[in-house]
Amino acid sequence: MSFIESDERKELRAAVAALAAKYSYRDYVLPKARNSEPLDELWQEAGSLGFLGVNLPEEYGGGGAGMYELALVMEELSAQGAGLLLMVVSPAICGTIITKYGTDAQKSEWLPKLADGSAKMVFGITEPDAGSNSHQITTTARRDGDDWLLTGRKIFISGVDQAEAVLIVARTEDHKTGKLKPALFIVPTDAPGFEKTPQDMDIIEPDHQFTLFLDDVRLPATALVGKEDAALMQLFAGLNPERIMGAAMAVGIGRYAIDRAVEYAKERTVWKSPIGAHQGIAHPLAQVKIEVELARLMMLKAATLYDAGDEMGAAEAANMAKYAAAEASIKALDQAIQTHGGSGLTTEYGLAAMLGAARIARIAPVSREMILNFVAQHSLGLPKSY
Repeated sequence: MSFIESDERKELRAAVAALAAKYSYRDYVLPKARNSEPLDELWQEAGSLGFLGVNLPEEYGGGGAGMYELALVMEELSAQGAGLLLMVVSPAICGTIITKYGTDAQKSEWLPKLADGSAKMVFGITEPDAGSNSHQITTTARRDGDDWLLTGRKIFISGVDQAEAVLIVARTEDHKTGKLKPALFIVPTDAPGFEKTPQDMDIIEPDHQFTLFLDDVRLPATALVGKEDAALMQLFAGLNPERIMGAAMAVGIGRYAIDRAVEYAKERTVWKSPIGAHQGIAHPLAQVKIEVELARLMMLKAATLYDAGDEMGAAEAANMAKYAAAEASIKALDQAIQTHGGSGLTTEYGLAAMLGAARIARIAPVSREMILNFVAQHSLGLPKSY
């Protein structure tokens, strides 16, 4: 891993930042979020410019790069307050899994559309009775001739109303108990027996969350991605990118918050000098700047390890990056609001409206408590606690 980015990566950062500047948080993202409207215009332009598929194979319309580049895109969008949540699931999770384990037909059908953003595929793993314990997933696939019948329930599934399909994590009928042996299925959102119900969320964001009900959803054999009795590594091929992208989004939010605070601290004058000249303002901002940069380095390390094929090294770094980025971004946003004083709570600046969405990073895609469990067990070698 080099601390000096290549010219190509620098140019990509600049191009993405220029795009995001056209879709500012205050003028575009926040009004959309307040109306619960997806960021369609930004998504479409990002797709047409090739940003959404930078990690996907060139032969299927992607950029042929890696998770580093996709995380870079997410970071730069989020640093302008214009992060795209569905980048986490569509090109990062689903695109990666299909690239690694999909059939030629699945790759030909889905990867070009995921790369240019003309279609979205979201990801369904979380269940109401399983929570963080994915081994307790009960969504079950059973054979019916050459077809599969899928039955179960999912919760907190992002963007189903925008997607053409959901990559559902299930277990086959033979593995209803014991350790999870996941089977992954591409489920069209218009399939008979597939129902989605919006969940009422008390946060301001442009993307909706859904509960899914699958009642004997009939799928052809071609809906199965990878092996029927898949190893967990097939599932983890998508979960490590998920954590990296979550960290990239949080890092970007932290950068956005710091930039807005610095702007205000330079302009706001009290007692004949800008408030940024006072250490009570300057030092907390310097501290969160350091913490966001540290999280960013771990995020880039995780992406580098993942692209190099070091799955276990990437798992450790991705979990650490996601934890660090979530904590740093929340702290940066809180300090930005504090720097603005009462203005930080006004609609004019829109910082308070970001709190709920930024807070998600401590919970999803994996809670900070489960990350601490992972680090304690796998990094420190302590006994498993759960």
